[in-house]
Amino acid sequence: MRRTAPAGIDWAQAEAGLGTGLPSDYKLLAETYPPLVFADFLAVGFPPAGREKAWAEDPDDLEIIAEWCEDAETATPLYPFPAPGGLLPWATSFQGDYFLWTTNETGPDTWTVTVASRNGVWWHYTAGAVQFMADLVSGSLQPWALPPVRPTVRAVEPN
Repeated sequence: MRRTAPAGIDWAQAEAGLGTGLPSDYKLLAETYPPLVFADFLAVGFPPAGREKAWAEDPDDLEIIAEWCEDAETATPLYPFPAPGGLLPWATSFQGDYFLWTTNETGPDTWTVTVASRNGVWWHYTAGAVQFMADLVSGSLQPWALPPVRPTVRAVEPN
């Protein structure tokens, strides 16, 4: 499942297309593993080598996040990226949930995770995406409005 050589993703092109850097743990994961699926629930994708610009400029998820932010009944207003503190998707579930980075001006390695459940529940995790995945799969994280995730992981071969 682990790559035998780094993926060769042009991170400068992906980040230029997004208009922001990305967390170093996510980039290391992407270089080391192909896209992953955890327990047939959580799908984590990465920029495909050679198609980084198209990956970064795909607006579909951000449009959905913008709608969800408008409808969110939270104490603090939520906004999609590129707004300051905006939410940037990094994974989805097969049930329609979104896993987002809560961006900040300090930089990508300090971003935390926000979960947007398809049933309208929002919650925050005070660490990064890779730690979130590890805690979710290990069972040490209370999944709130998500189903429990069994510790099975499979790599998804790119098309």
